[in-house]
Amino acid sequence: MIRLFRHYISGAYLVLFLLEFAVFGAAFFVGDALRGQIRGIPWGSAENLYGPAVIYTLAMWTSATGIGLYRRTQNTGSVLLLLRIVATFLVGTALMIPVFYLFPAFLRERNVLSYALLSGFFGVLLCRFLFFKLVDRQAIKRRVMVLGAGYRGHMIQDFENRMPDVSFKVIGFLPMGDEPVRVTHDKVIDTRLLLNEYAISHDIDEIVVAPDDRRGGKMAVDEMLDCKMAGVHVVDLLSFFEREAGAIRVDCLHPSWLIFSDGFRISGGRSVVKRLFDVVISLILCALVWPLMLLAAIAIKLEDGLQAPVLYRQLRVGLNWKVFVLVKFRSMQPDAERDGKALWTATNDHRITFVGRVLRKFRIDELPQLFNVLRGDMSFVGPRPERPEFVEKFSESIPYYSERHRVKPGITGWAQLSYPYGANYMDTVEKLQYDLYYVKNYSLFLDLLIMLQTLEVVLWGRGAR
Repeated sequence: MIRLFRHYISGAYLVLFLLEFAVFGAAFFVGDALRGQIRGIPWGSAENLYGPAVIYTLAMWTSATGIGLYRRTQNTGSVLLLLRIVATFLVGTALMIPVFYLFPAFLRERNVLSYALLSGFFGVLLCRFLFFKLVDRQAIKRRVMVLGAGYRGHMIQDFENRMPDVSFKVIGFLPMGDEPVRVTHDKVIDTRLLLNEYAISHDIDEIVVAPDDRRGGKMAVDEMLDCKMAGVHVVDLLSFFEREAGAIRVDCLHPSWLIFSDGFRISGGRSVVKRLFDVVISLILCALVWPLMLLAAIAIKLEDGLQAPVLYRQLRVGLNWKVFVLVKFRSMQPDAERDGKALWTATNDHRITFVGRVLRKFRIDELPQLFNVLRGDMSFVGPRPERPEFVEKFSESIPYYSERHRVKPGITGWAQLSYPYGANYMDTVEKLQYDLYYVKNYSLFLDLLIMLQTLEVVLWGRGAR
């Protein structure tokens, strides 16, 4: 894993990204040569290919990232992967066509674009084929040793077993003190070797310190320092999960880690840049999607009658626990909460209208929140705002829940991308862990990454309810 702008990225997929970025960059020139061979035109006859090549590369890179081609946890089945690649080129072409036709000076020989798309498509297929053929998934995984075989050790083993494509492989768990062994016995390390001797002899890349009680057992500090000096990475459990899961485990969290760990800084210049980013993106999106918003309003009126409200207003909790009015397209029946009691949205909720179900599937019901962003109540990216009734209850029962209100809530967020729709207490705890990751590791790069992956959610309809 590589940390880029305080966000962890799979090293293998970063290499793949760079290779395909080079393929996109060369596609226009390869396409021009291919055009020359097929049509008998001298190579290089098309003028000024550098400008179009830059536009092509940026459009295809944006599309590929948004479609999810570089997600470490993506389904790598052949059919699904091919569909994603095809979708990448369709979206990329849709991004480029308006630029080349509105500004024809960029590309005088427009038929070069067809050959560039053809060469880029087969170039990406070749990169993917070689990547999955040559890269041994098990061989490139980090070899991990865990100090602790109790409850916290079992957390790591459970995570490794549940996730389809983790970037590590646990070699063994070393019990600490008198903690009960909760991991499978074939993974328990029973050795009298010194810690650094075992790590070197078993080619350990990383040691995760995860005892159930650091005070109860003897922590081999000198031996861990020997391992670190020998080049073995030593990391605590919270930092391990932060990197591997993109989440901060609240069941292991303690105040000192929050205070002394890197991150949890959104102030000064960062807050100004984030606000400018929100305003610019919201204005651009309003200019692009107003016809869609108009159609949504007309559809709601046609389904429920001219007297039915188009918008739904609801109190939500924002930055520093300030309450504001959130605006959405109404997707439920007008009397969905007749008794005034706040209710979770259930799977196949009977209160959702037919039009509302379509609006929710493609996140169209969220578009009026762009005006919340322009007013300053929300950010474009951040934790989803909750209702005051839920916030009061969760703040009393869930540790560190209030920390998510130290930043502005958002239309989209890291938790929405990383976890399905929340509909109960346990879902709220899980989503909080991703919200805390975002609050801790905020950067403009992470905001851009979340926006691109949100495009994937909208196109594939993931997580809608």
